[in-house]
Amino acid sequence: IPPFDETPTTSHCIPKMSFQGQQFKPLATAAAPAPPSLLTQVGMAGTAAVITVTFIHPIDVVKTRIQISSEYGKLGMGGTVSKIAGEEGALALWKGVNAAWLREASYTSLRLGLYEPVKVLFGANDAGAPFYKKFLAGSAAGAIGSLAGNPFDVLKTKMMASAGDKPPSMSVTAKELMAKQGIAGFYRGIDSNIMRAMVLNGTKMGCYDQAKGYVVAFTGFEKKSLVTQFLSAVAAGFFMTCTVSPFDMVRTRLMNQPSDAKLYNNAFDCALKIATQEGPLTFWRGFMPIWSRFAPTTTLQLIIFEQLRTIMGMKSL
Repeated sequence: IPPFDETPTTSHCIPKMSFQGQQFKPLATAAAPAPPSLLTQVGMAGTAAVITVTFIHPIDVVKTRIQISSEYGKLGMGGTVSKIAGEEGALALWKGVNAAWLREASYTSLRLGLYEPVKVLFGANDAGAPFYKKFLAGSAAGAIGSLAGNPFDVLKTKMMASAGDKPPSMSVTAKELMAKQGIAGFYRGIDSNIMRAMVLNGTKMGCYDQAKGYVVAFTGFEKKSLVTQFLSAVAAGFFMTCTVSPFDMVRTRLMNQPSDAKLYNNAFDCALKIATQEGPLTFWRGFMPIWSRFAPTTTLQLIIFEQLRTIMGMKSL
């Protein structure tokens, strides 16, 4: 039998060694979680975009009608909504939403999901990186996304512009376009669409990124704060409207040409004819519906995307 004074020593020693071992193991085996793959980032961006467009699509329908028709342009947003709902039914405001889902799943998933990887490639991820690098990173991601999403963009535009109370079929629209114009019909307006995507995404991501720095500096909120994200996204949406409206007008006109006719040779020809025949201010026709679409779209897309990044253990943009 061991002496009485040795027993406490042994009994205290064993728990102590066990406790120290339990503390030591996590330190030895703990590892930082691997960052989400590029595919995961693109998937998160696509999820945010599809959710957003489901709610914002009616504004896009109104904007498109105003851009392609002076009649709707005179009615304004309220009058256009009333005319569409009265003559075609309320569901007409969601015409082409299935094509819009496919467009967002291809185009927006790439231009939003690729921004951070391209930003790193361009050296725009460094502290104090100038705005132009962020703009160029956003532009490059936008151009890549535009190449993937153009076919669905063409279908969406034609379906939104179709009149009548019968919902247009995406498959019928695609077959008609293919029969009359071939594969090239799905890439109608690709030049203006790429330019638009570059200006849009460059402005959107560059301004959002830059605005977050200003909001953090003036308010003291963190980058991951919802307030910071909301204020930055609203600012980005306004500047997007100012820079993108002319490109959006040209793109809409090119994509909505009749299937059996060609009114414009290319983006430059279209812009020249609009400016000379209808006046330069025509490029900003539908400014309010465009802003009404961009503001909530940008805000919802970026906030949902940022929250998904947080869930996946990624830092804020």
